[in-house]
Amino acid sequence: MPTAGYLKRLTRRLTEDLGDADAEKIAEESKATGAQRASECCRGDEVTMHGELRAVETCSRSAKAGVKAEFFDGSDIVMLKWLGRNRITGIEPGRKVTVRGRLAEQDGHKVIYNPYYELHGVDE
Repeated sequence: MPTAGYLKRLTRRLTEDLGDADAEKIAEESKATGAQRASECCRGDEVTMHGELRAVETCSRSAKAGVKAEFFDGSDIVMLKWLGRNRITGIEPGRKVTVRGRLAEQDGHKVIYNPYYELHGVDE
């Protein structure tokens, strides 16, 4: 009976947490690109990850000048920090990116300083 399977999928979609559904979608996109999963990477690793920018913040104070972005690949959050920059065109919340760099830790959180990045269009 094909309608039973359809109703089951529809019910799951209507009742699941939107954050979980979003994370699952991003994780599938990341896996399709062949990128590494943030949850499987450790400090010191040279990584290439694909995901989405969740939040972007600029700090103009001289000691902390730079751009910070929260990157999420469906498995874990990594902070991206570009030092000495006031603004980076295209680095904005909701944007899909592929980032490369060496993974570090700061206060127990994963960080990549001055990562190389590739911006992806909204429809990709």
